[in-house]
Amino acid sequence: MSVVLFTLGGTIAMAGAGPTGVVTRLTGAELAAAVPGLADLPLDVRDVQAVPSADLTYARILDLVAVAGAAVADGATGVVVTQGTDTLEETAYLADLVWPHAAPLVFTGAMRNPTLAGPDGPANLLAAVRVAAAPAARDLGVLVAFNDEIHAARYVRKTHSTSTATFASPNAGPLGHVIEREVRLLTRPARHALLPPVDPDRLAANRVALHTVTLDDDVALLDGLAQGRQGLVVAGFGVGHVPPAFAPPLGALADRMPVVLTSRTGAGSVLRHTYGAVGSETDLRRRGLVNGGLLDPYKAKVLLRLLLAGGADRAEVAAAFARHG
Repeated sequence: MSVVLFTLGGTIAMAGAGPTGVVTRLTGAELAAAVPGLADLPLDVRDVQAVPSADLTYARILDLVAVAGAAVADGATGVVVTQGTDTLEETAYLADLVWPHAAPLVFTGAMRNPTLAGPDGPANLLAAVRVAAAPAARDLGVLVAFNDEIHAARYVRKTHSTSTATFASPNAGPLGHVIEREVRLLTRPARHALLPPVDPDRLAANRVALHTVTLDDDVALLDGLAQGRQGLVVAGFGVGHVPPAFAPPLGALADRMPVVLTSRTGAGSVLRHTYGAVGSETDLRRRGLVNGGLLDPYKAKVLLRLLLAGGADRAEVAAAFARHG
C-alpha cells in the first residue's frame, strides 16, 4: 500500500523567479524527485489545480477531502497534501472536522522556496509522508507535519511570518516528532465527533464575519459586518472582553444569528464567569453570545460556517462549541 500525495501549489512548489517574484511551479513528480530518501517510500503523486493558499475555498478543500477519502477507500495507507502556509491552519482544521477515516491525512508546506538557501520543503514533505505511512498516526484525524514536528489540526497555529518553525500548538504542544526516520507519538488526544455532511448550497449561502476588537474601536463597524452574514465571530480582548459600548449591539446581533466569542491573544481560553462588568465574558454570555473556549478566532469561524452549512440551529451551535472549544 502507498501514500497518496495531492499537491496544491504554494511556496513548497515554487522554483524560478519571474519579474514579479518567485512564481514557477514544480509538478508533484518534480517536487518528490527533489527529496532525498523519498524514492524509497511508495508514493502515488497526484497534481491538483495549483492556486495560492490565499485563493483556496471551503468548497475546494471539501472536494479534496472527498477525493482523499476515495484514495483511502481504494487502499491508500494515508494521504499527504502540500499547499501554501498562509491558510494551512484553517484548511487543515476544516478537513479535520469532516475526515472520517482512521488513515492519516497530513498537511504540510514550506516557508523557504527552493530558490533560497536551506529550503525546508523537502524535509517537511519527507516527514509528512513518513507520518502518513505510520501505523502510530492512525485514528488521530488530520495532522500537520512541519519542522519534524507533528501537530493536531485542531490545535496548530501559524505563529511567525517567515520562520521555518512557524507552526506550533500553543495550547497543547506537538503530538510527536519525526526522529531518525521514525514517527514518535508522545500523546494521543481523543478525536471530537465529526460534523455531518455539508450541503454545498447551504455552504455557499451561509457566510460568517470575523471582527477583531481593538483599542478605542468603532462599534458602528458591527452593522456593516452583519449585513448579508448568517454568523459572527468576535475576537475579544484577553479572556473574552469587549468595550462596554459593544455589548448591547452584540447582544442584539446574537438575537438574530449565532455570535461566537473568542480571544484575540492566540492562546488560552475565553472564560465564562470570572468578570462581571459590562462587556465582560459573563455579561456577553448573558446576552446570548456563544463561548468559543480554546478555539482561536480563525478556527471558530471555520466551525461556525460548517455548522450553519449543516443546518445547525442555535442550540446545536452552542453544543458543538462546547464540545470542540
